[in-house]
This record gives sequence, structure tokens and C-alpha cells, in this order.
Amino acid sequence: MRTRHILCPTDFSETASHALGYAVEMANLYAVDIRLLNVISLPYGAPDFGIVIDSPAELLQDQEAYADEKMKKMVAEVREQMPSGLLVHTNIRSGGVLAQILEEAEEREVGMIVIASHGHTGISHMLSPNVAEAVANQALCPVLVVK
Repeated sequence: MRTRHILCPTDFSETASHALGYAVEMANLYAVDIRLLNVISLPYGAPDFGIVIDSPAELLQDQEAYADEKMKKMVAEVREQMPSGLLVHTNIRSGGVLAQILEEAEEREVGMIVIASHGHTGISHMLSPNVAEAVANQALCPVLVVK
């Protein structure tokens, strides 16, 4: 952990921003780089019922442009909080969120994942999959889940 990057997946939510604060603190403590990751869910094709919409390729391109712009802003904010010499790396991937986070962690051999949990309980927890919980259970490195 002490020599490897910290991976911080983000969906650009307030909770993810809170987790990023912890990631920055850990990166400063261990003097390691941060890797920011955003995963875009792939659009699926469906009948458009005569409604004019973007094609799946155009929709994906729009999502990537949005994510790229948000990522640039995050990098600027994070760099202000980190000492010189430490870097902020970014990656935008598309596909299943859980699979992409785990792949990024393994491919980049990160030392820790700092991820936000939206804290759903009860029926909402059952209806929406908890990515943070799944990452914590399946990752090969330590995971800090932030609420």
C-alpha cells in the first residue's frame, strides 16, 4: 500500500466528493499518487418508437465528454491539495461499474481503493446494487468505504 497508487472511483456525486477527500488525505499521508476513475454504463439499444434521440454511439460520446469535463475540474481541485511531486491520474471507462473498478485496480496494481457508499438501507438497498459493498468483498487490495 505504501508505494502504490490510491484508486478513487467517482460518479461525481456529493458522496463521491466526500470519499475523494479521504483519498487525498491517504495519498498525502503515504506520499502516493491518486487515480480517479469514472465508469460510464454502456447505453443499450431499444426501439425508439418514432422518437428522435441520439444513437447509442452519440449518447456514449456525450457521456464521455461530460465525464472528461468533470474529471478536469476534479483534477484541478485535487492538485491544489497535494504536494508537488504527487500526481493525479484519470481514467474514464465504460461497461459494468463493478467489473471496471476491479479491472482498473488489478491492471494498475493499486494499493487501496477509496470508494463512496450511498448508504441505502432496507428495500432501497435490495433494489439498487451496492457497488461499494461488492468492491469491498471482491477487491484484492484494501478498500475504504466512505458514507
